[in-house]
Amino acid sequence: MKNIKFIRVSRDITQLRVQMETGISQSTISKYETGESIPTVENLLLLADFYNTSLDYLMDRTDAVTPYPKKSSSPGYHE
Repeated sequence: MKNIKFIRVSRDITQLRVQMETGISQSTISKYETGESIPTVENLLLLADFYNTSLDYLMDRTDAVTPYPKKSSSPGYHE
């Protein structure tokens, strides 16, 4: 998961700042960046929102940093 570290470093953001903004501990972020641990879906969503990117980018499935468009609510759709 090289993109999790790449996006942070390329934007000159510290792991401490990611922790403060997302609530994910610095040690957990470090484990994600080194491949020692795989992020939970909840943490992937937090990171994708923080970095304004897609889950596919964070999981190295694409090189496109641009996030997907947000889903609009439609008639009949209920969360």
